Amino acid sequence: MELIFATNNLHKLQEAKAILGANVALSTPADFGIVAELPETQNTLQGNALQKARYVYERLHCNCFADDTGLEVTFLNGAPGVHSARYAGEPRDMEANKRKLLQELQHAPNRSAQFRTVIALIYNDAEYIFEGKVEGSILADEVGAAGFGYDGFFVPQGYTQTFAQMPAGEKNRISHRADALRKLAQFLEK
Repeated sequence: MELIFATNNLHKLQEAKAILGANVALSTPADFGIVAELPETQNTLQGNALQKARYVYERLHCNCFADDTGLEVTFLNGAPGVHSARYAGEPRDMEANKRKLLQELQHAPNRSAQFRTVIALIYNDAEYIFEGKVEGSILADEVGAAGFGYDGFFVPQGYTQTFAQMPAGEKNRISHRADALRKLAQFLEK
């Protein structure tokens, strides 16, 4: 089966390939000459995932999917959430996002959080939604060199290592994106 993953993020693409396996051939919009940043102007993860998938589908008319992921911190009433990639403002600056998050959590009595991913699939002209999440907590300091984004601060519930300390296979087994991608894979197998 061939699917276009509406992303320019190579980390996400690698995770998706590892989880969906050899039966799903993944390509990206860049493989078809679409190199512009995909639109993300909605105020929900689902809205952004659908917007990106529709953007690609309208241009290529192929089965495709997109995701949007947010870190939702309890003390911050769910922020940064849908704004995780641009938490510190424009242009995107992950280091500035991380500094802002730590500053806002400096005196937080509760550091619980969850990563949540929403996948929007357009398959044979119909739209489907899959959601995955993993609960955990935010450390005061970044630990680990693997992963990307907020991975160095996030310790999943029941673990002692951050996502950035875990081997890719372990992270792919328990992550929010893995959860959503497994649901997508189960749908595709049917």
